[in-house]
This record gives sequence, structure tokens and C-alpha cells, in this order.
Amino acid sequence: MLPKLKYASSVLLVLLLVGCQEEKAKSAPPPKPKVEVGVVTIETHKTDLMTELPGRTTSSLVAEIRPQVGGIVKKRFFEEGQNVNTGDLLYELDDSTYVSSYKQAQADLESANASLKSAQLKNTRYTELRKQNNVSQQDLDDAHVAYLEAIAKQKGSEAALERAKINLDYTKIRSPIDGRIGISQVTVGALVTSNQSTVMTTVRSLDPIFVDLAQTSLDQLKQRTFLSKDNVDKGSNKVSLILEDGSQYQYEGSLKAREISVDESTGSVTLRAEFPNPDNLLLPGMFVRGLIHELTHNAAILVPQQGVFRDVKGNPIAYIVNKDNIVESRDLTVERTIGNQWLVLSGIEAGDKVIVEGTLKARTGTEVTMVNMKRDSLTGSIVLENASVASTQGN
Repeated sequence: MLPKLKYASSVLLVLLLVGCQEEKAKSAPPPKPKVEVGVVTIETHKTDLMTELPGRTTSSLVAEIRPQVGGIVKKRFFEEGQNVNTGDLLYELDDSTYVSSYKQAQADLESANASLKSAQLKNTRYTELRKQNNVSQQDLDDAHVAYLEAIAKQKGSEAALERAKINLDYTKIRSPIDGRIGISQVTVGALVTSNQSTVMTTVRSLDPIFVDLAQTSLDQLKQRTFLSKDNVDKGSNKVSLILEDGSQYQYEGSLKAREISVDESTGSVTLRAEFPNPDNLLLPGMFVRGLIHELTHNAAILVPQQGVFRDVKGNPIAYIVNKDNIVESRDLTVERTIGNQWLVLSGIEAGDKVIVEGTLKARTGTEVTMVNMKRDSLTGSIVLENASVASTQGN
């Protein structure tokens, strides 16, 4: 009987062990599924790098109208705010004294011409008489000196007449440039003096118009450093304007000049751009923002903003999925934002798969499942490669 009991006990023990193992197998949790993340495959792009700068409009030509002779304002010939052309009559001064001076100068010139004629005849006659020894050499010399003095006086009288004519012409004040005239600071009957400090009015040329933009000297140094890199070329220096109301100005301008010194009070350098202004929409003194095409990057690495984060120190980082589907962290060097993307200078290369969705679930060193995504060219949003609607899933 004992052997049979031993055998039954052994069978029972085996059955109990098998049952425990099956129970453990049933109670063990299933393996966790891999985290699913959305990735964008990075490619290089030829990208125009635009610089946005604040600025103000200024007239391309400015003429401050002041009198060059004194007198009473007799008449005004323009409407304030109208367009004027070069040579248009603006003011007329009382010219009575200048007319009198001009007539006096004419009379003096006629007298000088008569004296010159007399001296010339006497000099010629004494020259012939001297040949016949009928006058002394001293008399001939005196006649010749008198003739030379008459010539000088005649030239002086001509100059005086010209000066009187100029002063008479100055009583009619004309516009020296084409442009739009401002408000008159004097009225009819006002007394003005030559070269006075008070401006009578101002004429400004508005087409074309200048825009003076302010760029920091630090930004200029960064631009020169960036230009020395490979695949970076100088831009076209074309400029577009954003007006105070946020609208874009319809005409494109061009960069004309850069100031050669830095403003010590602001640390900035002035850049001057020229714009057509046929409709006179731009007026001097308006605040605008200029977008300058200064550089072109022929192999730019652009990473969606959803794929760039900051560590505890504020440094930019990105998470990529390597060839083994393992998440890696990369330290980045970024230069600027372009739309909703970062221009990355180092840390990411073409072909890297950057995580743009699901980063809160992904951890560095973990294996993940990738869902390929792309940037929509129309909206700029990140969408599935096989979808036309932008993804709304958050990280």
C-alpha cells in the first residue's frame, strides 16, 4: 500500500504545481505596447532669410523756402498741400525798391559805356599822335591808364546791373524742386528779411520716398558672421514694408545705403531704402517696419516649432528617433524663426526624424513606433503624410 500512496502523492504534487503556474500565467499583465510618436523627416531647403527692422519714412528731397531778399509779402500763388513743380511761383515780394535799383544800375552802366568809349578814342588818338611825336610819352601813358580804368568801371557797372537784376528776380520766390508744398508760415503783408531763420514754407518730394531703418550693430556683426558660412549667399537687398495698421505696402523698395557710423545713443546703424510712392500713401514721419532680404541659405535645416523644446537651462533641444527606433535627445543651435519653423545651425542633419507629436509619452532611450508626418505647404500645419487635414493632436 505504501508505494501506491507515494505515487498518488507525487501525482497530486505535480498537478498542484501545474495549476499554480497556470494561475500565475493568467494573472501576469500583458506587455506594454510601444509608444506611438509623430515624426517629420528633415530635409534641406533653399531659404530666403528676411530681417525685420523698425523705421520711419522721410522725404527724398526737402526744400525749406526762405527769402533771399527782404520785403513785404505781396502775394501768395499756391494752395497749401498741393503739388508744385520746379520753377513754380510761390510768393511775390514788393519789388519797388529793387526795380529802382535795377534802373539805377542800368543808368550807371550806360554812363560807364560812354566813358569807356571816350577813353578808347582818346587812347587811340594819342597813340597815332605819339607816332608823329606830337604828344609826349607821358600824355600817351595817362590816356592809356584812363582807358584801362574806364574798362574796369564798365565791368563793375555790368556786375552791379547783374546783381540788381538778381535781387529783383529774388522778389519772386519759386520752388526749387518738384514736390508737395506744406502750410505757409507767412501771410500776405508780412515782412520778411534775407536769409531769415524762419521758414516761409516747405516743399517735400514724396515720390520716391526714403525709409530709414534702424539695425543694431550686433545684428550686423551676426549677419557678417553668418554670411561667412557655407551655402550662405548675400541676398537681393529688396525691401518690403509693413504699415502701422499691419497691412503690407503694395510696392517693393530697394536698399540704397548704410550709414558708416554707429549712433552712440542707440547702438544702431541707419539703413536707407527707397520706395516708389505714386499715390502719396507714404508721408514723411510715418512709423513702418521693413523686411529686408539680406541673406539666402541654400541648404537650410528647418525644424517645426513643435519639435523644438527648452531644457531647464533654457537651451534648445529636440527629440529624434534613430535607425533602431530609439528616442535620442539632441542639443541644438538655432538662429531664428522663419514662419512656424526654427532655422537650426547645428544638432540636426538632413534625414533625421524629429518627433513633433507624442513627446510627452516618449522618453530618451525608449523604443517607439513612428507615424510619418509632414508640413502642409499651404497652412504650415503638421499633417499626416497621407492626410490633407492638419493634425490637431497635442503633444
